[in-house]
Formats: sequence, C-alpha cells, structure tokens
Amino acid sequence: MIFHVVPLDDWLTAPDRPYAPASLAAEGFVHCSPDETIALAVATAFYREAVGPLMVLLIDEHKLDVMVRWEDAVGTPPPGISPGTLFPHVYGRVNRTAVQGMMEVRRDETGRATELAVWS
Repeated sequence: MIFHVVPLDDWLTAPDRPYAPASLAAEGFVHCSPDETIALAVATAFYREAVGPLMVLLIDEHKLDVMVRWEDAVGTPPPGISPGTLFPHVYGRVNRTAVQGMMEVRRDETGRATELAVWS
C-alpha cells in the first residue's frame, strides 16, 4: 500500500470520477507516502491548517491504471524524514478501485498529526 493525505472534502468532490488532486495538474503527479509514519509527517508539514477531517487514502499501487515512480521528495522532505527517502509518485489520476481503504488523521490541538485511526 501507498498512502495519500487528502482533506475529506477534496476526496468527496467528484466520487463518480477518478481522483485528481491539484498536484496532478501543477506537478504532473499525485504525491504519496510509502508508510504511515511518513504520511503523518506529510500531514503535519503540509496540512496542519486544514479545516475539517483529514484522511489518508490506502492505495494498492498494483491496482492503479497509471505508472508509479519511487522518487526523491520534491524539495526538502518533511521534518523528521531522512534525505534520500523515496516517495511514490502516481503519474495520473487515481482510479477509485485502487483505493482499498481510508484512515482518519488524528491531530492534536496544534494541528500536528499524531496517529491514523480507522474511519467509519
């Protein structure tokens, strides 16, 4: 599994179409993380101010209709993540059948991501 951090409202925007976040148009790929620890670091670094539920999509990269490349972080990796860590980048829209589940990012009062919880 690879992990993608997304505000719940963004995920729910067009449920009948493949998922295409703004990064796909801006950078040519969908940012993902290789594991839960890094997904939490990404959530803290880039989504601390996000309003509403923040989710992590659990994506089976083998069920994607598009290419995944494991590459260096764009820019500096989030705090606490070693330089040289490879991130899965999805080069195209995420077909929803590849999403095998979703977890909610629990955050403390400062917005720091603390854990992933089963979402129902």
